[in-house]
Amino acid sequence: MNEHQPADPTPEPDGAGEAAEDSVAQTRPGAEPGDAGRNPARYGVVMLLCTVTAYVFDQLTKWWVVSTMSEGQVTPVLPPLLNWRFIRNPGAAFSIGTDYTWVFTIIMVVVAAAIVLQVRKVASWGWSVALGLVLGGALGNLTDRLFREPSFGQGHVVDFIALPNFAIFNIADSAVVSGVVLICILTLRGIGMDGRPSDGGRSDAATPPDDAAGPTTGDGHGR
Repeated sequence: MNEHQPADPTPEPDGAGEAAEDSVAQTRPGAEPGDAGRNPARYGVVMLLCTVTAYVFDQLTKWWVVSTMSEGQVTPVLPPLLNWRFIRNPGAAFSIGTDYTWVFTIIMVVVAAAIVLQVRKVASWGWSVALGLVLGGALGNLTDRLFREPSFGQGHVVDFIALPNFAIFNIADSAVVSGVVLICILTLRGIGMDGRPSDGGRSDAATPPDDAAGPTTGDGHGR
């Protein structure tokens, strides 16, 4: 064999090439561990399940109230803390703005559409649950607005959960409020809709501590 001829390169073991590619991908700017395992469809499924659960539970409880109670009837559940009190609410959640039914109908349509448009951006379990609850609650009350008396788009929402010194509400209201509270918590913790920390958290983590610069002499120059 010609001694100047380079030897054949040793073949890489199976999977070495893929591991190298993963390593390079993780070192790219902005890449984070676990990016390769992100599957947006999973978060969409969780959001859909939360939406369907909140919507179905809301509609079933309203159907039960309308079928078994007369308007204005009060049924003690855990007196004096909890009662069922059947009312029809022309306003927003917790009986706000009773003279502007059509306005709240439009608002709920806009909110529902805005959430649906954000589905592909969601890559966080917390945001999936939060947006799913808000969407399910909005659709629950929107169904009442569209299909209940007195007319299409101005229907009165069925409310029945009565607490002491508090407005009467329903399951849809509870779902919306719970989702909004969860969104506030996620925002305060700096968790974005994509599941990553906010830019402020990244910049703090990327800035090395002062001690990492090494010891300095009296004139301020490193040794």
